[in-house]
Amino acid sequence: MLHRKIYQLCCDGREVWIFLRDQQRWLERVRILDLEGDLVTVRYETDEEDEICSWEEMIRLESIGSVMQKLATVPRGNVEPLVAEDCPEAEQLRKQPDDGNE
Repeated sequence: MLHRKIYQLCCDGREVWIFLRDQQRWLERVRILDLEGDLVTVRYETDEEDEICSWEEMIRLESIGSVMQKLATVPRGNVEPLVAEDCPEAEQLRKQPDDGNE
């Protein structure tokens, strides 16, 4: 089942985070480039001291303990969400009335 999910993530081209259980470390913001047999080829960048390094690794499928992906990002604070011009009125977010005294 992991093999199929890795293949799907490879086709989607989305960034993922991979935990390598044999090394007890996370690879962050990884792009899965290829899946051939039990070898997964990934590419990612690290920020070391004053330089950014680009890495490409081949990982055995059995070394992967976990794979996760970011589903969404929501800004914190009092930020007005963007609404598309062609968004149907029934799906638009309505402004909530203030609970304070006006």
